[in-house]
Amino acid sequence: MIRRKTLALVSPIAIAFGLSGCAGVGGGNIPAANTPITQSEAQQGREYHTQLLQEFGGAMQGNTANYVRGVGQRIAVESGLARTPDAFTVSLLNSSVNNAFATTGGYVYTTRQLVTLMNNEAELAGVLGHEVGHVAARHAQRRQQTQQQNTLGGAAIAILSGILLGDSQLGSTLGRAALQGSQLLTLSFSRSQEEQADQLGVRYLSQAGYDPMAMSTVLESLARQSALDAQLQGRDNANLPEWASTHPDPASRVRDAATMAAGLPGTTLNRDVFLRNIDGLTYGDDPAQGVVEGREFIHPDLRFAFTAPQGFYLVNGSDSVSINGQSGQAELRVAQSSGSLTQFVSRAFQSLAGQGQSISPQIQTTTVNGLPAAYGIARANSGGNQLDVMVFAYDMGGGQTYYYQAIAPAGRSGVFTPMFESFRRISTAEANQVVPRVIDVVTVQRGDTVASLSRRMAYSTGQEARFRVLNALDSNEGLQAGQQVKLVVRGR
Repeated sequence: MIRRKTLALVSPIAIAFGLSGCAGVGGGNIPAANTPITQSEAQQGREYHTQLLQEFGGAMQGNTANYVRGVGQRIAVESGLARTPDAFTVSLLNSSVNNAFATTGGYVYTTRQLVTLMNNEAELAGVLGHEVGHVAARHAQRRQQTQQQNTLGGAAIAILSGILLGDSQLGSTLGRAALQGSQLLTLSFSRSQEEQADQLGVRYLSQAGYDPMAMSTVLESLARQSALDAQLQGRDNANLPEWASTHPDPASRVRDAATMAAGLPGTTLNRDVFLRNIDGLTYGDDPAQGVVEGREFIHPDLRFAFTAPQGFYLVNGSDSVSINGQSGQAELRVAQSSGSLTQFVSRAFQSLAGQGQSISPQIQTTTVNGLPAAYGIARANSGGNQLDVMVFAYDMGGGQTYYYQAIAPAGRSGVFTPMFESFRRISTAEANQVVPRVIDVVTVQRGDTVASLSRRMAYSTGQEARFRVLNALDSNEGLQAGQQVKLVVRGR
C-alpha cells in the first residue's frame, strides 16, 4: 500500500505481528496472568489503537466486520480479562497479509486476508483466542522486561541471502523499513510462550462450546498457505510466516494443538454461518491500496505502475512495496517533495548511512518514461559485507516524490535497472481495468470436481493448489454435491 505521505514506522515494541505476536509495554509491575485488564493497560491500548489501524489499512465496516467483532468479543470474555464483551475492541483490518495480533487493554485485530483462509467460525475464534491468550498471560510485557527497549533483542536482520546487515545503521534503517513495509517485522515470543497462548486459545474455544480442534486446523491451513506462497514466489524457505516465526517446524505446532484439544468438550463449528458472512469479502490486494499481479505492481488511484526484476517477488506493505529476491532487496515509497530531486536523493543516502556515517553516491539526473528522475549508487560496508546501495527518485508532480531504496551484493546493482526503468504513469483506461478479487461461496453441483471449480479461480497459475489450500482440502480429497466451497473470482 502506497499512501500520499510517508508514515512514521510503528515501534517494534509497540507491535508484534502475526500469531506469534501481540503488543504491550514493558516496565513496572506486570499483572499476574489472567487478571482483569488494568486502567493503565486500557490506556496503553487506546494509545496504540489509532496508529495500528492506520498502519494496517484501517478498520473495515459492514456485516463481515460486525460478525468478526461479535465472535472475537465472545471468545475474549472467556479469558477473564473483562466480564462484558464490549470491554474488548475487535477490528477487522483491510490488509492483504495473513496476520492477527492483539494489544494490551483488550484490543484484538485480524486481517481480512487471514479470515478468508479460515473455513468455519471456530477457526476464527481460535485465532482471536490465541491472541487474547498472549494478552492474558502478559507475554509482551514479560519479554520486554528482559530486553533493551526499541530493539529487536539484538537479532540481526537478514536482508540478502547469505548477507547479514547486523546492527549497522544501514541495516537497521533500510532493513527494518523493508521488513515492516512487507509486514514481516515480528517481535517473537519464546516457544513456551507460544505454547501457552495456544493452550489458552484451545481452552477458550472449549469453554465457549466451539470444537477445540479448530486451533489445529487453522494452523495447518496457515502452514500450507505459507508453503504455497513460497512455492509460487520461488522462495526456498516455506517457514517464514509471521505467526510461526518462533516455530521452525509448523507441523509440530499443528500436532501439539491437536493434542491439547483431545478430550476437551465442544463441537460447534458454525461453518455455514461463517461462509455466509465472508461471501464477497475482498481477497488479496485492495485496488485502493495498489495491487500485485505477478511481477507487476499497479496503483489505479495514484496512477502508476512498475515491474519487478525477473526472479523477484512483490509484497504490498502498509506504507511501501517491497521487492524481494535472492540477489537484492528494494522498497518503493512516496514522500513529500522538498528541494530538487538531486537533493532528495542525497538526503535519502544520508538517512540510510545514519548519524556519524557517510555514503558518497554519484548522483545523476535523467528522464524515465517522461518523468523527471534522479538516482545514485554507492558502495557501502555493512556488517563486514560490501554492498551496492541505490536510491532512485521520480517527480510525479503534485508535490510527490516516489523513490526506491535498494541494496544488492557489490557489483550487482544492475539487477534493478529494468525495474527503475519500468516505473511509469498509467492512463485512466488502464486504471479502470483493475478489478479486485473477492471470495465467492458456491455450492458444489453434481458433476463438479476440484479440477473444474479450480479453473474458475481468478489466477493464471496454481489454480488447483490455491483452491485446495483455500478450502483445506488434502491433495487427494474430492468434493460432494451440496458442499459449500470458496472460490476467488473477480469482483462483480
